[in-house]
Amino acid sequence: MTKLRFLLFLFFLFYIGIIVRLFFIQVLRPSTSADYLRTRKIPPERGKILDRNNQPLVTNQTKYQLYLEPKNIDDEEILKIKLSRELQVEESSISSKLDRSKEWIALYSGITKEKHDAINALKLSGVGFNEEQSRYYPEGSSSAHLLGFVGKNQGGENIGYFGIEGFYDKDLSGFPGLIRSDRDLIDRPIFLGTQERIDPENGRDLVLTVDKTVQEIIKRRLIAGIEKYKAKEGCIIVVQPFTLEILGLSCIPDFDLEKYYSFDEGYYKNQAISSLYEPGSTFKPLVMAAGIQEGVITPNSIFNEKGKISIGEYNIKTWNDKYEGKITMTRVLEKSSNVGMVYVGEKLGNKKLLYYLKKYGFGELTGIDLQGEVPGYLRADDEWYPIDYATATFGQGLVVSPIQMIRAFSTVINGGNLMTPHVVKTLVGKMKTQKIEPQTITRVVNEEVSQQIKEMLVSTIENGETKYLKPKGYSIGGKTGTAQIAIKGHYDASKTIASFIGFSPVETPQFAILVVIKEPSTSQWGSETAAPLFFEIAKELIVYYNIAPE
Repeated sequence: MTKLRFLLFLFFLFYIGIIVRLFFIQVLRPSTSADYLRTRKIPPERGKILDRNNQPLVTNQTKYQLYLEPKNIDDEEILKIKLSRELQVEESSISSKLDRSKEWIALYSGITKEKHDAINALKLSGVGFNEEQSRYYPEGSSSAHLLGFVGKNQGGENIGYFGIEGFYDKDLSGFPGLIRSDRDLIDRPIFLGTQERIDPENGRDLVLTVDKTVQEIIKRRLIAGIEKYKAKEGCIIVVQPFTLEILGLSCIPDFDLEKYYSFDEGYYKNQAISSLYEPGSTFKPLVMAAGIQEGVITPNSIFNEKGKISIGEYNIKTWNDKYEGKITMTRVLEKSSNVGMVYVGEKLGNKKLLYYLKKYGFGELTGIDLQGEVPGYLRADDEWYPIDYATATFGQGLVVSPIQMIRAFSTVINGGNLMTPHVVKTLVGKMKTQKIEPQTITRVVNEEVSQQIKEMLVSTIENGETKYLKPKGYSIGGKTGTAQIAIKGHYDASKTIASFIGFSPVETPQFAILVVIKEPSTSQWGSETAAPLFFEIAKELIVYYNIAPE
């Protein structure tokens, strides 16, 4: 009887314990279904970036995110010691992220397969991995400024910075999926609870206008040119002038895409769209085209090149201070006569000159689909002085970006259409493919003027300083440029920006190339630095595109 009473007493204590526990859970600390519901994101796969021939420029590779579940950690000190050794980080770095109040902590991303296996072999409790995608560059850093890179935002999430990765981040990112699961107190799934999975929507792939082969050619040639001419920096852009598709774009210095974090932020700046320079004589064909369009000159109009021109306290002369007397407008371009261009500007008139500068798109964004473009600068109409109008006719006293310059130049050789440059040809999604069509903004000159300018630029090569560089049998048009660099309000004659802009073939150009070399040391002249670099690239492209001699 005593044993029976003892058992009843034990059952009574057990029953009271259950009641107390239920009172605590349901009254003192009432729980809801949300206490058992665990939600975790499933990261989408970021879209790939391919060249115009579907050759990969950016793909993904599998790496791992290391996470901790603090409630499941048996020995915190041992965990910190072993992880710090494998990850080669300070123990304090792990301690700062370890929060016992949290269910789950993302510790480190970008763990390689080898490191993943090594940490797994330690058999540490409370440690787990999620697969994640990281960017892989089959072509290395040949297109660093074009592509940009993927870094982290303040919340630790992937985000694109600069170039294509930055501009098209939302398209490339996709949308994360979710796993929603009811779990018990020891993190086991509750059979009758919520078990829901929403698959992620992967990012869209981008097919570029860029040709990997063209990109390789210009990057290789640019590196060699910078070294040969001992220049500070340089940039080359290749476009299809009728569509303004970017076929290649490379600037030096650039950065290593795999180790972007080890470079100063200044290296991320894409000079082609984010830097401004005075274009010098490469600007002359644009003003000449405006004059012909307005009917104030023709290619055969005569100008008497007698000597230097005085405008107020300033004197304008030819680059070599030599004068030929009566010359045609074609000859003005051939010998790159500054005084001849001032004459064209006077015939055109100040208002019309400003009108065409704006119509060519200077002082505004081109709309290129790369992150980081700057609009340049074009002073207000009431801020121009007589000397400003004069120097603008030969590309000094105003600043443009390389992408603005090649867009405007393409206008005068493609029949007169100002186009929007672009680097992405097609966005490929699971449900929809979107093609980006060439976009015409306005007509600047007519087709007849465009044809005349092309012929004048061919003559400029045939009868100018660079005629010895042209491959025999092929028609190439172009113009050199040499602009002094303004330092503290004055021009430094020893420091120049050398450039060359040109195209081939003449009748229906397949490519236009702009070469800009900043502060070459071997020679200050564009004809001796940028021009040879242009013709080296042009020769390779003529072979690559199988362009027949004319």
